[in-house]
Amino acid sequence: MNLNFKNLKADLPAGLVVFLVALPLCLGIAIASGVQANPFSGLIAGIVGGLVVAVLSNSPLSVSGPAAGLATLVSGAILALGGIEEFDMFLCAVVLAGLIQIGLGALKLGGIANYIPSSVIKGMLTSIGILIIAKQLPHAFGKDKDDKGVITELFPYGNEDWHELLIPLQSIEVGVTIITIVSILLMLFWDKSPLKKKIPFLPGALVAVIAAIVINQIWLSMGSKLQIIEQSHLVNLPVAKNPGEFFSFFTLPDFSGFTNGTVIMYGFIIAIIASLETLLSIEAVDNLDTERRVTNTNRELFAQGVGNTVSGLIGGLPITSVIVRSSANVNAGAKTKLSAIFHSALLLVSAIAIPFLLNKIPLGALAAVLLLTGWKLAKPAVFIQMFKNGKYQFIPFIVTVVVIIAIDLINVLPALNGKGLILGVFAGIVAAAGAILHGNLKNSYFFNKQKHTEGDTITIKLSEEVSFLNKASIRQTLDHMPPNSSVIIDASNTHYIDFDVLELIKEFRDIKVPLKNIQLQLKGFKEVYKIDNSHTVSSSH
Repeated sequence: MNLNFKNLKADLPAGLVVFLVALPLCLGIAIASGVQANPFSGLIAGIVGGLVVAVLSNSPLSVSGPAAGLATLVSGAILALGGIEEFDMFLCAVVLAGLIQIGLGALKLGGIANYIPSSVIKGMLTSIGILIIAKQLPHAFGKDKDDKGVITELFPYGNEDWHELLIPLQSIEVGVTIITIVSILLMLFWDKSPLKKKIPFLPGALVAVIAAIVINQIWLSMGSKLQIIEQSHLVNLPVAKNPGEFFSFFTLPDFSGFTNGTVIMYGFIIAIIASLETLLSIEAVDNLDTERRVTNTNRELFAQGVGNTVSGLIGGLPITSVIVRSSANVNAGAKTKLSAIFHSALLLVSAIAIPFLLNKIPLGALAAVLLLTGWKLAKPAVFIQMFKNGKYQFIPFIVTVVVIIAIDLINVLPALNGKGLILGVFAGIVAAAGAILHGNLKNSYFFNKQKHTEGDTITIKLSEEVSFLNKASIRQTLDHMPPNSSVIIDASNTHYIDFDVLELIKEFRDIKVPLKNIQLQLKGFKEVYKIDNSHTVSSSH
């Protein structure tokens, strides 16, 4: 387990902060995943994320739990298997996904994310943001019955037709809508508020949830027409009268699902998407770590696999490492994995001790939390930045977005609904490969790598075209540069360097070079790459 109790003064407060961030997200993601009748499944995933995954992982700062990025995939899978009534069948897919991840870890495939261009992954995340917004708008207006996740959910009406755009908003739940709007405004202004400086450990999402509860309780005491009393508009967690009843809330999978072709297919899809999200999150968290510790990605896949297997066996949603909670953990001053374990212990205590209080949370507040999450993933600035990055970045990005949205939101091919994420990623990879192959018709890639030992001068000469396909081998070469050596990366003859490779070189320059006391010279890089050719780095500078 490699637990270090020397940093409890830092880890316990950080764990409390992460708990406050995670609590509304666990409930909101469960509802966004189509299990509104069973939000306890989101808490289970959050609990397992710390008490199982964090214990097995060697990542000191990563936090795992239910992910917004899997919400639309989970929702589509549950619908494909027959709806919430067949949730125990869906749990087989979660268990299978976990077993696949364990296998990926055993096969040492933790570097698989290096073979997928960042433009495709960015397209996947942007699509997820759009899907989350589409799914949550009905909840924001109090329309909680339809969980199909198609384009008509963007319009909070009953008949689901384009002409409804002309119909006045007379059928919305006014109280729910007010709660949603107030929650969004609170979260937007909280970080800029003077109160944030006085109580920095309190996240905006929790502030919005608390405010929503207070507002609705005031309406209830006044007998206002705005009061939210229908359970369909509130969180609905089971309340145990004794310990035995609490354990009855956990759901076992229907093991006959392991012979169901649809279950098997979604097990593989969940494993792939969850693994990609985890590896991306781990890479980001490692870069945030001031101690520059590096996570073993093979072990991380194993830990995630065990976590998903356990979560599926007891009724929880799929788990990934999640960047929002992980970055909150880093910013709160966490030092070791004890903070992630402590946050999950607090989630378990809250599920046992205060479900009656959690059941007062209006779904409109959770919809607001997820709407802002979706907006951050899919705001117009993302599209603008990808366009500025050039055609080799923008084409795979937009192809990924269009395919995912066409399948999972617009529903152009009903038979493929729920499979948009994996098909979109595949289409994006094909588009990226096609764009690079088109640019490489006359230029093959070569990478000059000399045998070297400590103290040697190593020259890495880049070819005319350096694509994302070369990312993995370049990363491996740079990671194995010996300490105290002199490295020259020569791009004098290069006409095109992929965005991912440029980011890799910058990461090597800014992080690995000072760490290993390497003398680095970058030469021949074009001005557009924004790399200073005259820049020589060592740990002494």
